[in-house]
Amino acid sequence: MFRIGQPEIDAFAAVVRSKKLFRYTKGGQCERFEKRYARFLGVKHVAMTSSGSAALTAALAALGLGPGDEVIIPAQTFMATALSVVTVGAIPVIVDIDESIMLDPAALADAVGPRTRAVIPVHMWGRVCDMDAIMRVARRKKLLVIEDACQCAGGAYHGRMVGGIGHAGAFSFNYFKNITCGEGGALVTNDAAAARRAACIIDPCNFFWTGRREDFRPFCGTGSRASEFEGAVINAQLDRLPGMIRTLRRMKNRVLRQTAGLGLVPAKSNSPDGECGSNVVYQFPSAALTARFAKLVGGTILSQTGRHTYTEWDPILTRSGAAHPALDPFRFPENKGCRMNYRKDMCPQSLDILSRSVIIGLHPDRTAVEIDKLIKSIRSAAAAVVKP
Repeated sequence: MFRIGQPEIDAFAAVVRSKKLFRYTKGGQCERFEKRYARFLGVKHVAMTSSGSAALTAALAALGLGPGDEVIIPAQTFMATALSVVTVGAIPVIVDIDESIMLDPAALADAVGPRTRAVIPVHMWGRVCDMDAIMRVARRKKLLVIEDACQCAGGAYHGRMVGGIGHAGAFSFNYFKNITCGEGGALVTNDAAAARRAACIIDPCNFFWTGRREDFRPFCGTGSRASEFEGAVINAQLDRLPGMIRTLRRMKNRVLRQTAGLGLVPAKSNSPDGECGSNVVYQFPSAALTARFAKLVGGTILSQTGRHTYTEWDPILTRSGAAHPALDPFRFPENKGCRMNYRKDMCPQSLDILSRSVIIGLHPDRTAVEIDKLIKSIRSAAAAVVKP
């Protein structure tokens, strides 16, 4: 979370005073956000959800993915990306990232098999994937593309807002994201049919409030709708987002500019002007040098975040796909031919890159003096670590 305060308090209080807490209120906060966020992203349809995980699951199911299908995901992402695939009955296939810390388009192309129907490029750490290369592979291989933009609200790829480039996208608004309502998320798409299915996935009972349609048959699901409280807070947060992104981008550019020429190697960027700017990533030739630099500057080695690398995804590695074995996609006969031989050493390229990458977080409220201190610390660490 970057900022929260009086605007969110006022928005929350207004919902309490209105006594209209249910999201199906004409002109309500959830509906208002969905329309505003659609304009912000340049997409046709937005649906709020209870979480980013729910948004990903709804996106996959809305596009018709399920048992018998493989979905390619990167080796570096939060486990929810993999879990959403299993939740719809499909099987995740984990492939390598490249030096940008994003899905490697070459690894994607190599990994496509006869059962592969979709790919989830993940815009991690406010950074963006090489969407042109990924979309070329997807078109050639006839893959659906679901963008996981849960960590990249406000990010763009060469002028196009992430989330709206593929067939569908998903965002998270939990506490750790750059805009937040505590929890919450949003599914986005330009596909009207997918949007109708997503609405039923998010709330199978929605026809009681929005009306039945002759051209759509509702189906069963658990539901994951958002509340007006979440809608109110995220509307206030959306007001903050453009200014915060501008500040972070200026801050990141300053750090990179003033640490250039020291022998440091910033991670490859697929769209430098479109990144959220929420961090700087440097890469080193060895894990030992990486550890030394991280200790000196106070950064985090990306292989040690504790939850974002596939080696830490216990339910996936152990193929524990559901609470009841009869509902476990890893046991479905339809998935018998899918690839699910997960091992901790299966993506050595990713493990190597992550062990050599240090991430340094930025914050829009950091003062110029604080950024000066950070730059001084980076320059000092570089002098101690980088060989002349």
